[in-house]
Amino acid sequence: MGQPINLKPLTSLRFFAAMWVVLYHYWPNLAVAGTPTLVAKGYLGVECFFVLSGFILCHVYLAAFEDGRFHYADFLWTRLARIYPMHLATLVGVGLLGGLALAAGLAVDPNVVALSALPANLALVQAWGFAPVAGWNHPSWSISAEWFAYLLFPAFALAAVRLRRRPGLAVLGAVALTCALYAWFPLLSGISLTSATIAWGALRIVPPFAIGCALFLLWRTHEAKRRASLAGAAIFGALALSSARFEAPDALTVAAFGGLIISLAQASRAGSRVGSNSVAVYLGEISYSIYMVCIPWQLIFVNLATRFLHLPSKHLPLALWVIYVAALIPLAAVAHHLIERPSRERMRLWWALLGTHELAT
Repeated sequence: MGQPINLKPLTSLRFFAAMWVVLYHYWPNLAVAGTPTLVAKGYLGVECFFVLSGFILCHVYLAAFEDGRFHYADFLWTRLARIYPMHLATLVGVGLLGGLALAAGLAVDPNVVALSALPANLALVQAWGFAPVAGWNHPSWSISAEWFAYLLFPAFALAAVRLRRRPGLAVLGAVALTCALYAWFPLLSGISLTSATIAWGALRIVPPFAIGCALFLLWRTHEAKRRASLAGAAIFGALALSSARFEAPDALTVAAFGGLIISLAQASRAGSRVGSNSVAVYLGEISYSIYMVCIPWQLIFVNLATRFLHLPSKHLPLALWVIYVAALIPLAAVAHHLIERPSRERMRLWWALLGTHELAT
């Protein structure tokens, strides 16, 4: 069996989702009044990642699952190699930053380096309700949620196989599940599911991940038409931005992400080069490092700027804020090449030395 085709536009999309989350976290450091609605909805960039994750994992592994070639241990190790080294590196980095700050006599939020939350973070279960506080590198809650979805992937794959001849029903079921959970969860917890992190983050990934899996079934059973796919990508992209901008229900934005993803995948299969530019693809490849490094960089840059420029608060002038945001990208590229990629390859090599299975990417 050959390798699945490389859907480059979906890799590029990861960069824009990551930067949307970054703006959500960094905007409060800009010395302006108020937050634009589109920026305030930046937490939905995580939902985009979750839909992408379901789609791509089915793209890479579902055929093997159907043919009986799926090896669960290989799959889990491959996914762990993808996420854990950067998670561990940023966890250690935040701990070192907290220790240095305390040694320098600076005030540190005790939750940032809360030892009570460290075991859950090390075990990647901080989004399962096992972390008492949102400490350390907080965005890693979504990596914990991803790990939860990886562990349950055989269940998602089994459901996809059962519905492979009825992809429309699979999509309707996934959308219905999303709407039901989004409506039910606030009644239980008092908050929206899309704002859940350490307490219910593991549940938060289930609806968008299911949508991604269902859309893969639809994608692989429908012929790709270039113009229609590009039009669909434009329409669903505009719908995603508009629904976020005008504060439509989050379920609508998540559904629009799904439409955008399947349209881009269709366009790529039809031969379109939209989203396949080498720079855009590279930025997508380092998007995980961007996402994981953004909070440690925030702690370093904002605190140093405040201290040495004698700023009255942690609100930065526009020019300095632009430097702060722009510098994240080369910093993440360094982390990608020095930590993320070599560690991933080393872990894959260790596993290969222990077995005979060729690991998928």
